[in-house]
Amino acid sequence: QVQLVESGGGLVQAGGSLRLSCAASGSILSINDMGWYRQAPGKQRELVATVTSYASTNYADSVKGRFTISRDNAKNTVYLQMNSLKPEDTAVYYCNTQYYSSRILPPRPLEESWGQGTQVTVSS
Repeated sequence: QVQLVESGGGLVQAGGSLRLSCAASGSILSINDMGWYRQAPGKQRELVATVTSYASTNYADSVKGRFTISRDNAKNTVYLQMNSLKPEDTAVYYCNTQYYSSRILPPRPLEESWGQGTQVTVSS
């Protein structure tokens, strides 16, 4: 089992910045992709950004140029720097990781874990 602990959410005015962090711990052999998703009230969960173990990134069009995803492989941690925040960025942000468990013998399936979510609220 892998646990994800998120931090860094909060209330900010439009145009402001926040930085989210998510640390993975537990029975981790290796981590593939890490990412951030968000869910606004009444809407489906959507991808915000992902980063591979080789630091290749992917962003939703709505956040390109404003958000930056990065990771520290030594710490099993992923970050999301959010600049120029808009009220429409208001949502619960969830961390996601895809990993191979150290508790399972080969062939190991690629597993997935989600964080508990952190609220980001942007006021106009």
